[in-house]
Amino acid sequence: MPIAEPVNLGPGWVGYDFESDFGCPIRMLNDAAMQALGSYEGGRMLFLGLGTGMGSAIVIEKVVVPLELAHLPYRKGRTFEEYLGRQGLERLGRKKWQRHVEDVVDRFRDAFLMDEIVIGGGNVKKLKRVPPGVRLGDNSHAFKGGFRMWEDYLHP
Repeated sequence: MPIAEPVNLGPGWVGYDFESDFGCPIRMLNDAAMQALGSYEGGRMLFLGLGTGMGSAIVIEKVVVPLELAHLPYRKGRTFEEYLGRQGLERLGRKKWQRHVEDVVDRFRDAFLMDEIVIGGGNVKKLKRVPPGVRLGDNSHAFKGGFRMWEDYLHP
């Protein structure tokens, strides 16, 4: 169950009894965590989703950890999301946005010591070059992540 209200969605998620209302077991992950889980190929992976906002998750040894890196401060009183999300792309233009994507990938690579970084989300197609050590994801990987949530993959 959600432990905090989603920033980019309406209220009412925390404390809501989804299983009772749907009448069946449920498992819930945010979109970035599902795409991360579907993109995972082993080891330690950081996923960054560049879309309306900026999603993030880590997967280590088949365990997915949703993150909220988007709302941490980055530059000039703005957050990572305000630079890497749609708002940043529109405000900065594609070239400056690309430079900030590369800068943030470098910072997170140094901070998290991951084997791999995957960038996905709707705006990934706007990248003209892929930062070193980065693999591009695809929104379709969220479907694979959704299926993996129900496999013994996550629940040994």
